[in-house]
Amino acid sequence: MSSAFEKLARPIQKWIRQQGWRELRDIQVRSINAICDSHADIVIAASTAGGKTEAAFLPLISEVIDEPVELSGFDLLYIGPLKALITDQAMRLEDICREMSLPVVPWHGDISQSIKARAIKSPKGILLITPESLEALFIHRGLEITRLFAATRTVIIDELHTVLDSERGIQVRSLLTRLELAIKRPVRRVGLSATLGDMDLAKSYLRPDNVDAVQLIESEGGEAELMLQLRGYLSGAEGESSPSAIDGITAHLFKYLRGSDNLIFAGARQQVEIYADGLRDLCDKEHLPLEFYPHHASLSREHRDFVERRLKKPGQPTTAVCTSTLELGIDIGDVNSVAQIGAPFSVAALRQRLGRSGRREGQPAILRQYVVESKLTADSSFVDRLRLNLVRSTAMIDLLLEGWCEPPKPDAIHLSTLVHQTLSVIAQLGGASATTVYKILCKEGPFRQVTSHIFADVLRAIGAPEMGLIEQSNSGLLLLGPMGERLVEHYSFFAVFQTPEEYRLVTDGYELGTLPIDNVLFLGMLLIFSGRRWLVQQIHDQEKIIVVQPAKAGVPPTFGGNPGDIHDTVIERMFTLLEGDSRPVYMDAVSLGMLKEARFTYEQMGFHSKSVLGVSEHTSIISTRVGTVKTATLALALKSFGLSVEQYDGFLLVETAAETPSLQATLENIASGDAIDLLSGAGNLMSEKFHSYLSTNLLALDATSSRLAPHLLSDLATKVLSKV
Repeated sequence: MSSAFEKLARPIQKWIRQQGWRELRDIQVRSINAICDSHADIVIAASTAGGKTEAAFLPLISEVIDEPVELSGFDLLYIGPLKALITDQAMRLEDICREMSLPVVPWHGDISQSIKARAIKSPKGILLITPESLEALFIHRGLEITRLFAATRTVIIDELHTVLDSERGIQVRSLLTRLELAIKRPVRRVGLSATLGDMDLAKSYLRPDNVDAVQLIESEGGEAELMLQLRGYLSGAEGESSPSAIDGITAHLFKYLRGSDNLIFAGARQQVEIYADGLRDLCDKEHLPLEFYPHHASLSREHRDFVERRLKKPGQPTTAVCTSTLELGIDIGDVNSVAQIGAPFSVAALRQRLGRSGRREGQPAILRQYVVESKLTADSSFVDRLRLNLVRSTAMIDLLLEGWCEPPKPDAIHLSTLVHQTLSVIAQLGGASATTVYKILCKEGPFRQVTSHIFADVLRAIGAPEMGLIEQSNSGLLLLGPMGERLVEHYSFFAVFQTPEEYRLVTDGYELGTLPIDNVLFLGMLLIFSGRRWLVQQIHDQEKIIVVQPAKAGVPPTFGGNPGDIHDTVIERMFTLLEGDSRPVYMDAVSLGMLKEARFTYEQMGFHSKSVLGVSEHTSIISTRVGTVKTATLALALKSFGLSVEQYDGFLLVETAAETPSLQATLENIASGDAIDLLSGAGNLMSEKFHSYLSTNLLALDATSSRLAPHLLSDLATKVLSKV
């Protein structure tokens, strides 16, 4: 420790003594040595309150103090995902820098213009900023970027694990590339991350062109305490959540969440309203002040602001019952606990939600996972018998505990974010040639999978007269068009992520409700909603409407496997659970009973040794054992031959007819490798914020790169056939 301590600037040493620290933490010692002894990029991985911030900033601030430079600009750039986190970090850094005349500048939407104006006039010290505010700075102060960051030695990216596989992560990487190109030199990158099962993901994100040179400083133990429980509830036998299940979850939430700040992620908006209403009723019955409020995109901005302000205000216990609207990017401060109703779609999202809790030293992160399954009858679907909702939830919690999260999709071309960054670069530079924009974003930046031909098609799409986002001058310079200027000037432009869209389900002019849809739908697809099977008749992307009609009779599963991108590793873990005998300690008695039922059904169906189970002459169940992308690809291929397909986690329910080929023949056709038009009849290709500005061909290309796997189709069909 003494060696690391001596490498710090004298004012930093004095500050450490004033804190009464007897010693530096191990991760701080190793980080100080790594930062002071080299100029390498570094990932510092530790739990929340594990000392990551000091591990990075103590040596970096020391470098600024002991080795001053004559250049103008901010000395250090910190990028954080949340305004609340930036405010918190600014307070900590101001305490460290108070006696050093080193300014600490928090920068986000709530910071006054006078503070920002002073920082722009005389940039120095530490700038703490969100990705969206940094984007705005590039757009509004594009020609001043070099002056503002000429002196910048290091960029610190906090909560690195939350952006690895997201459009926001692509945006941050693009901004870092643009920054380095503007100042004509590389800037050291330091990532602060939670501990992951595969830390190479973080290293690859931080410096993708030189991964081996990135140093990893990982905490050895000392993880923050995590308290979690998975509770199971049984609904009625009709396939709908009975009042008893909803009431049971509501009562448990009321008992354990009242009196503190919490988030309840309840899924679709209808579920949010159901649980918020139930909790409101309990407050009324107990003659207690209201503490539970719904929060979703359909509610007014005023109401959402009110809920967010209450969550930040001390002394006003508040629980928000929400969709994914409070997952990222919104300032709500720290919460006591997180509740998740229903199976999450990704471990990354579960980790991000849990990250709202336990941010203070000594405070555990608390997760309550609630799962509703149907009471079984003689007519119950195989999906309900396999308890897929429960099994997915358990698999994701296990993977969360192991530190695993979804890796980036290597072949994704991110065309929505490319549109955003193209407009941003043009605005930053006041106009640019197509060659310049392509070099910045695709040759140097994160869009390496985008060829010059695809980029040209993107430019043609956003430059079409009906779009008007860009136009070209006589000299060939790309400029913002009238629509492009209006789009870029609006504050909502700076964020690349959006709340997942919910589609309205309509039948015979009557609205059934809303459903979040993330992956590809196609005409003739079967959906499970409100305890019934529905056949997709029409898909209206712009209006976010799916027209359906009732499908054939029969008892549908409660768990419809609502479309979401479930990774291969999650599905593999689900099958491991079904084939194993483990009894996770975080599960209650009811959920353990459900898991036992699922294992019994799985063994009875014989999927240990085969991939296809014949249910009747025309009905079969396929065990794909792979995630949503590959399973959806096989489903679309089967559909292209006229077969009817229902898709679930790792399974397909397939029906043939007299006029269609048999399942065996269809799988053999697919395995042959002949070209198949997977997207004929597909809809809802607009899944990202700026997809609406792209052509149908580009949307299909983007979907194929990230949400389908046509190149693996032949192998997948061959694998299924090998165990028929």
